[in-house]
Amino acid sequence: MKFIDLVEINVRAGRGGNGCVSFRREKYVPKGGPDGGDGGKGGDVFLEAVVGLETLADFEYSAHFNAEDGEHGRGKKQHGASGQDLVIPVPCGTVVWDSKTGFLLGDLTRPGERLLVARGGRGGRGNASFAKASHRAPKFAERGDPGEEAKLRLELKLIADVGLVGLPNAGKSSLLLALTNARPKTGPYPFTTLSPNLGVIEEEDLRIILADMPGVIEGAHQDKGLGLRFLRHIERTRFLIYVLDLSSGDLSHVIEQWNAIRREMGFYNPELLERPFIVVGNKIDLDEARSLSPKVQAEMERMNIPFFETSALTGEGTERLSSAIKEFASLHPRHETTSADRNLSVKTDTAVLSKVAARILCVEEGIYEVQHPYLEKVVQRYDFNQDEAIRRFALLLKRFKVEAELTQAGARYGDTILIGGVPFEFQPDDLSQ
Repeated sequence: MKFIDLVEINVRAGRGGNGCVSFRREKYVPKGGPDGGDGGKGGDVFLEAVVGLETLADFEYSAHFNAEDGEHGRGKKQHGASGQDLVIPVPCGTVVWDSKTGFLLGDLTRPGERLLVARGGRGGRGNASFAKASHRAPKFAERGDPGEEAKLRLELKLIADVGLVGLPNAGKSSLLLALTNARPKTGPYPFTTLSPNLGVIEEEDLRIILADMPGVIEGAHQDKGLGLRFLRHIERTRFLIYVLDLSSGDLSHVIEQWNAIRREMGFYNPELLERPFIVVGNKIDLDEARSLSPKVQAEMERMNIPFFETSALTGEGTERLSSAIKEFASLHPRHETTSADRNLSVKTDTAVLSKVAARILCVEEGIYEVQHPYLEKVVQRYDFNQDEAIRRFALLLKRFKVEAELTQAGARYGDTILIGGVPFEFQPDDLSQ
């Protein structure tokens, strides 16, 4: 399967169902009251981390996801069913961002972990919910609220304990093969590894996941070569193995390899330079590499850096390296990560909102916009084909002192007033009745 680790998707939660206007009609019940049921809540949209997915490739061809709408209310106080939630499976290690704001929504690392990314709309209330002693036959019901919509950027960062990093053709893929049961594709040309390969070292209750990362080149932090496609995947690793190619037989060339890799990682994320690491000199099956290895080891010891020589081709030194990896793993346990908690809904009290003054904005001559979070939401719930909806909304405007604010802002009788995108004609005398 094609390896894709960065995609954008669009999600929309379900719309709430509309409330129903209905009155009880039964034989021998001459004055049946209102019995319109409420609409059902729209379905939510979740992302869920699952085992078995290793790429975001599926989202290349299907990038729009909609949860189910809630059902409308019916007579006899029958409430509409809630819309079914939509659960979108993603690989473990998926980071979720809001594309519009750049805000981090969550980091799904554990199987079964879920993240709510769009809430379903509230169902509208039927007329039975508005009946009271002073108004026994309301001919009014609410529309359902629309569901939340979001554009998300999904970024896959592999969950590996150890990252093998080095320049192209350093022998990382072959070394991964020698250390684990992985079967990476290898070859004698640059960028054989076009996506990270995973391998596992297992021993009794110990399980260490190794990732062979695509080769680093100068300017990788600027997304040159394979660039960020490589660098993002080493951020989760517990420690790193720098794989150096000793086949040149030139100490200065090998040290420059080391400096180039460290330089690119520092440019990308300085914290990576603090990550524990060991250094491996590879290809000692070649005479030039074997003669150079003691010099490289001396240079690394001078910097107090653990050094191991290996031949991925013959397997020489890999057993000693494997033991060192296990020891390093015990010294550097996994870091627990958690998702951003977006599941806490903030309930806004109408009594609190009523103390917030409406903001009046003059769009152009004769057109004014009323900005108020509660009124903008309520105007979407009201069906103004219902006479009672018009009366109720007029009372709300009076309660929130919108007429006075509009008059003070210069609005005149007959001007256009926009509330939540819905146009009204300003009739202050009618509103005050």
